[in-house]
Amino acid sequence: MNETIRTEDWHTAGEPFRIVTSTETVGATVAERRMNAIAGDPDRVRRFLCLEPRGHDDMYGGFVTPADDDGADFGVLFWHKDGFSTACGHGTMALGAWAVETGRVGAPDDGEAIVTIDVPSGRVQARVQREAGRTTGVVFRNVPSRVLQRGIELETTRGTVSVDLIFGGAVYATLAASSVGLTVEPGDTMKLIEIGREIKWALNAHPAAQLADPRLSGVYGTILVDDLGRTDIGPWQRNITVFADGEVDRSPCGSGTASRVALLAATGGLADGEWLTHDSIIGTRFLARVAEHDGDAVIPEVSGQAYPVGTCSFTLADGDPLPSGFSLR
Repeated sequence: MNETIRTEDWHTAGEPFRIVTSTETVGATVAERRMNAIAGDPDRVRRFLCLEPRGHDDMYGGFVTPADDDGADFGVLFWHKDGFSTACGHGTMALGAWAVETGRVGAPDDGEAIVTIDVPSGRVQARVQREAGRTTGVVFRNVPSRVLQRGIELETTRGTVSVDLIFGGAVYATLAASSVGLTVEPGDTMKLIEIGREIKWALNAHPAAQLADPRLSGVYGTILVDDLGRTDIGPWQRNITVFADGEVDRSPCGSGTASRVALLAATGGLADGEWLTHDSIIGTRFLARVAEHDGDAVIPEVSGQAYPVGTCSFTLADGDPLPSGFSLR
């Protein structure tokens, strides 16, 4: 029997986000729905929509779900080529803009609409900025983000490096790109992917990456950073986030940026009232700041913009030999 799934595709700073509203998920909370989806039919749909020939190895998307309770507008299960992630800042921004654009959440012509979304790592907000009936920007307000451990010495194929582990809804390893002899530029992309994967898997079982909620444990990605100095509003950096198993974020990475905010705030590199200017490997930009302090954590806010790409209709025809897609990475 033929199967057709419709999606609404967006991008945030160049990173795709494929929105699906028709896939049913099961669970009392979004975190529970994620665990059930991993072993259930939603994982088949993820593969169908994410991998070639209907997607690609760097595709990203999400299944819209009911919220955990009346405190949120809806929930979402984020997915990529290797499974279901616990956090996604660029996806939250896209969902905020989409919810306002489609009328799912009401918004003023001028001012701000707050879209509250339950994600596997907690409850987040997309603050959608409006002018003259148009969305001009989206602010992603993240879960509490913190430093897990600094200065982990690690032997790699590119020498001994010092790596920090940080949390911004998912666990990231982060280090200077120069420490592995690279720069965050398109010409070094394949080498950055290689070392990013190596560091992720080397630290995935590190004690500091094992959180109280085991569903959030393990290293999700590696953030390699170029320090570009300072602007008149604060530090300026360029990064590449290599997440899952070798997937590259085209944006500066929303949850990764939130994690970097926590690290910079903890080390004195980002003062209250300052903004981190965070560029991606393709030259797109987020601005981020500490919105609040929460004990040893901070509440980061990351500002960007999301844009519609198109509405798609994907069909699985009888006899198609690739119903689950394929990956060459």
